[in-house]
Formats: sequence, C-alpha cells, structure tokens
Amino acid sequence: MWQDFADYILDETENQNVRIAEIGVGKFNTISEILQKQENITLIKTDISPADATVIKDDITKPNLELYRDVDIIYSIRPPSELQPYLVRLANEVGCQLIIKPLTNEDLNTGRVKMKLKNFKKASFYILR
Repeated sequence: MWQDFADYILDETENQNVRIAEIGVGKFNTISEILQKQENITLIKTDISPADATVIKDDITKPNLELYRDVDIIYSIRPPSELQPYLVRLANEVGCQLIIKPLTNEDLNTGRVKMKLKNFKKASFYILR
C-alpha cells in the first residue's frame, strides 16, 4: 500500500522538477525515502518535534510560509484530525495540491472544504487540488 501511495505522488510529478513537503513526518520515513531517490523532487520534511536533522521544525498551526514557497504538493500521513484544517489552509495559501492519508476508517476534519477520495491501486487517500 505504501509503495502505491508513493507511486501516486510520483505519477503526479510527471517527471518534472517539483517541490514536495511532507508535514508531520514523525518517525515514519517510508514515503520520504522513496521520493528522495528521485532526481526531479526536492523534498522538505517538517514536524513540530523533529525526529532527526533531516526534519525542519515547524508548527502547522502557525506555519513558516517561507518553508513552503513554491511547493507543488503537500502530503501528510495520518495527521491528527485537529490539524487537518491547518493543512487545508496552508495548501490554499501556497496554492498547491494537498494529499491526506488518514488513519483507516477515520473521517476527515476539513470543515467546508471537501476533499476527493482517491483509490490508487491498494492505497486510499484524499486529495485537494
């Protein structure tokens, strides 16, 4: 399933040079490891409590917008429901695509903004363009 999720993001890049941000990285690196192998992708990883030096400290409730300048895709894996509206707000401010992979059977908390459920191979997630 995780490879399918990464493959969807890779398909979205169409081998063009893109900037991608993973928000709320935590200690799960499967997707970022796949994306970082691609020469056309510049990946930034953020978290309020960085697990290592490759992750930039940022609070999504008060994001440093400079970090996300020219980002094409923001994605977050299993973000807490209380942070989901902030992800939507940031994606709208930056003008980029948002992908949220919630916990299985979890409803989204995006307020009036409706995200589209996407099934890609064995992965299910929500997108906002």
